[in-house]
Amino acid sequence: MTDLSHCAVLKAVKQQQATLQSHLPDKRQVAASFSKAAASYDSVADLQRAVGTELLSRLPDLSPSRWLDLGSGTGYFSRMLAERFAQVEGVALDIAEGMLRHARPLGGAQHYVAGDAENLPLRDGCVGLIFSSLAVQWCSDFSAVLAQAERVLQSGGVFAFASLCVGTLYELRDSWQAVDGMVHVNRFRSFDDYQRLCAASGMHVRSLDVLPHVLHYPDVRSLTHELKALGAHNINPGRPGGLTGRARIQALIQAYEAFRQEEGLPATYQVVYGVLEKPSIV
Repeated sequence: MTDLSHCAVLKAVKQQQATLQSHLPDKRQVAASFSKAAASYDSVADLQRAVGTELLSRLPDLSPSRWLDLGSGTGYFSRMLAERFAQVEGVALDIAEGMLRHARPLGGAQHYVAGDAENLPLRDGCVGLIFSSLAVQWCSDFSAVLAQAERVLQSGGVFAFASLCVGTLYELRDSWQAVDGMVHVNRFRSFDDYQRLCAASGMHVRSLDVLPHVLHYPDVRSLTHELKALGAHNINPGRPGGLTGRARIQALIQAYEAFRQEEGLPATYQVVYGVLEKPSIV
């Protein structure tokens, strides 16, 4: 890529990020929401466990001197990383202090750090692996996340992430759209944005693809209850205030029933899997 085309890509991406940032939730609300959900999170985290396990399977063979679980949540995958990389120091980092308080007694990492993926409180070149499963979709400036990952990675280090993109929970979004046209479902960036940002990151893109993951529920209440227990309910700007009336709930249920399948009501998550490598210094 020439310098000119590289700059053009960055300019276009920054313009898109500015638009996206106005639609994404405030990180203070994200931290508060997930802190509140710490105790209930693991009981309903089937999707999170499935996605993180898939991301683990995509890791290349490597022997990091230190790993970072970025957006570590309850520490489920910190403990899996500790098993996989025995005798290796681990760092669990999350923006939600309530999650860190929940995770620390369960073990896995040697260090638990409250921090922001867009401004990591870590020194340059201090980790060989960054593992991040279903966390960076809450970051409005993904180019900053990539820049921070590249900064703290050692030469030849790997940044493996799973995130969500446009099309996630489209059944719920479309059903609400038929009811009142307001924002009821969290917004996510497009897969094209992930492609452009990763290509412009300066890291080698070993793999980057999107796979749908579909869960089924007996009714709408089961889905919305799970989203709330995960701390992933609607926290976007433009969401309706106050309580949702009975008539609107009934209209939502009726609209969602149009999507019903033999297994139940589907909820589709479009999951982005990326594995990037920091170039080795020759």
